[in-house]
Amino acid sequence: MTHDSNARPVEGNTAYGFHLRLKRGDFSTLVNQTIEALKTEGFGVLTDIDVQATMKAKLGIDVPSYRILGACNPPLAHRVLTAEPDIGLLLPCNVVVREDADGSVTVSFMDPVAVLQLTKHPEVVIVAQEVRQRLERVRSVIAAQTGNS
Repeated sequence: MTHDSNARPVEGNTAYGFHLRLKRGDFSTLVNQTIEALKTEGFGVLTDIDVQATMKAKLGIDVPSYRILGACNPPLAHRVLTAEPDIGLLLPCNVVVREDADGSVTVSFMDPVAVLQLTKHPEVVIVAQEVRQRLERVRSVIAAQTGNS
């Protein structure tokens, strides 16, 4: 994956996710680019939670822009649900787009390999690896779209 000065993986990825930090960009545009990039890998967005709006409405506090996108690839979800029906407790794959204090935007992806290792079902392990590869390609698409070239 090539990166320019605008987009790069975030140092210190968590045990449950991987990230892309963008030095600049319109937040709404980046959310839309993320949704479109997910579509290129067969994911639809089942849920779109606006954490900023929720915190304002429920707690009266202002927080930076923060959206949680519940991404689902139906054929892959069907495979894991068929293999292990209760796996739905760990679905969908969350993708977070958030504004950081310095004005940059981070796009974070749940790591399905890490999360779905709670089960040892062989089909779930195989699908989790495929989903991770797809989400890594989504990250690459976003990095390419937000580049300086």
